[in-house]
Amino acid sequence: MKSLKKQRRIQVIAVAVVALIAATALIGYGMRDGINFFRAPSQIIAEPPGPTEVFRIGGLVEEGTLRRGEGEQISFSVTDGGASVPVVYSGVLPDLFEENQGMVGTGSYINGVFQATEILAKHDETYMPKEVVDALKEQGVYKEPDS
Repeated sequence: MKSLKKQRRIQVIAVAVVALIAATALIGYGMRDGINFFRAPSQIIAEPPGPTEVFRIGGLVEEGTLRRGEGEQISFSVTDGGASVPVVYSGVLPDLFEENQGMVGTGSYINGVFQATEILAKHDETYMPKEVVDALKEQGVYKEPDS
């Protein structure tokens, strides 16, 4: 009798472990497209990602590179002080987007150009995303904001 209870308990534990592994695998599979890693321009130049990889880029909009094309086409370069990456974006830019200001974009790096699907700009005069600040500090370009 005890052997049957022990065997049933082992079966329940085994089924629970298999269910937990299956649930973890399904969650990971479902989130694989929703996770976007951050890269600084220097990292992109050093190790260019594949054209199908979606990631975030951040840095400062390089002065003198902001060009508005026909319609909603915009091009500019993003720099972290160590390297510059050209960016192309079709859409409406945030109101606070301008040269020498921090930005973060989401998209893919195709044929040497970052093709952005989303552009975020700073939301006030002192805010800059932590990843951008870290990348700028690494290159020795970051200046503390005036308080």
